[in-house]
Amino acid sequence: MAEKACIKRLQKEYRALCKEPVSNVIARPSPNDILEWHYVLEGSSGTPFVGGYYYGKIKFPPEYPYKPPGITMITPNGRFMTQKKICLSMSDFHPESWNPMWSVSSILTGLLSFMMDNSPTTGSVNTTAEEKQRLAKSSLAFNCKNQTFRKIFPEYVEKYNEQQLAEQHVSEQVTPEHPKDDNTGTDRDGNATGAQVKNLNTPKEMRRNRKQSFPTWMMLLLISIFGLVMALPLLQL
Repeated sequence: MAEKACIKRLQKEYRALCKEPVSNVIARPSPNDILEWHYVLEGSSGTPFVGGYYYGKIKFPPEYPYKPPGITMITPNGRFMTQKKICLSMSDFHPESWNPMWSVSSILTGLLSFMMDNSPTTGSVNTTAEEKQRLAKSSLAFNCKNQTFRKIFPEYVEKYNEQQLAEQHVSEQVTPEHPKDDNTGTDRDGNATGAQVKNLNTPKEMRRNRKQSFPTWMMLLLISIFGLVMALPLLQL
């Protein structure tokens, strides 16, 4: 059970965060538990994380602000392990260095800055820039599979749906088939169409056609010669 001082402090900090949000960060408390906050870090330009949306949680103790919160990240990112507490000077990894004057805004600013850095720490991972970029591109799709994320951050779900529609529209713009030229029997590339191929006879078919088409004048000549041969005996009489 959270102490009254803790609840009042977190409510006050949420109002302040709404008035002056942290750049590239959105954070909101759970509707059912003010001690559990959900955040989204947007990858900064000029870094391998650009275009990425990194979802995570901040779990505040009932004694906050006198004790530090625990911080985890859910989205695969190439910088921190997922579902593992991140080691920060502002987290419960280092209660000895915690300052009660630090706020949620301070925590989020420090988390974003530390993520863009390459300094090793407990819970960090070492990956290439290409791997970070690949994870950044798939981060929003990964987050939208999480029901809690969809409930707390509907604007990102809408953004993802718009991206899907845009990609679908591009994929439907298929290059049209080459139109055929009815006069030549070829398409625009000069390739023979089916009708033209049918009109191309094989040599055997051409010889057959020549045999079947006997010239008329040759027929008349043969008839004349035959008539003369038959008339010769009559002329001798």
